[in-house]
Amino acid sequence: MKKSKRINVKGIAIVTFQKSDADFISLTDIARYKDKERTNYIIQNWMRNRNTIEFIGLWEKLNNPNFKGIEFEAFKNQAGLNSFSLTPQRWIEKTDAIGLISKAGRYGGGIYAHKDIAFEFASWISSEFKLYLIKEFQRLKEEEKVRIETGWDVKRTLAKINYRIHTDAIKAHLIPRVISKTHNNIIYANEADVLNMALFGMTAKDWRVENKGKDGNIRDYADVTQLVVLSNLESMNAEMIRRKLSQSERLFTLNEIAILQMKSLLGNPSFNKLGDEKN
Repeated sequence: MKKSKRINVKGIAIVTFQKSDADFISLTDIARYKDKERTNYIIQNWMRNRNTIEFIGLWEKLNNPNFKGIEFEAFKNQAGLNSFSLTPQRWIEKTDAIGLISKAGRYGGGIYAHKDIAFEFASWISSEFKLYLIKEFQRLKEEEKVRIETGWDVKRTLAKINYRIHTDAIKAHLIPRVISKTHNNIIYANEADVLNMALFGMTAKDWRVENKGKDGNIRDYADVTQLVVLSNLESMNAEMIRRKLSQSERLFTLNEIAILQMKSLLGNPSFNKLGDEKN
């Protein structure tokens, strides 16, 4: 599951994410446009509608080979009756539906639906809201397409070995600083932060504090040369761990290596050309 993103539709922040290359949109957020206090009730009320059951059932038949048709028919026969009620969780459990997803949690929790279903729900909420939702969603997808075409996604693929890639570092700050004795003596609970200190001179937490307005983490904004060095440092760190070197010894050595390799790569015409093509 890829990282979630937000779009703003008529003052409502709506979460979207991708799962198996399919786009899902928060029905909970869409329902907030109608009533911020009773989103679950609104979704359940929508699912009581026979037209809704027929639509999401047909969507499942077209896209889900494991969809339980018998259970679907039972729901469809009851839909519209005064006594009929249906929650997304019950629909998912009884029919093995994949078009709806129920996520728990205070942050990011709620009911999500495949974009086809989400647009249908938005239309039930408000035709105007649906049009704005489609417009903002298309804008998001266009931005993603541009990033892919400019090579952004290529660097994500490279970082699958280590961490995800973005490239906005300023070259004047690419050469790592020499680790001070104080930092070298600190015990870092996360081994990833040992590499962060060696290459970037700060922990992931330090970066988040200094960059509160940015999404992602310190490695998401790394330059391609930093990513190459990071890959090398991870292999070297693993070997030093195997040799049972202390963390302070490893940090000192990794920092020296990072400085040497960054100086070498920044002077390499091939990497300079790669950076120019990206910009």
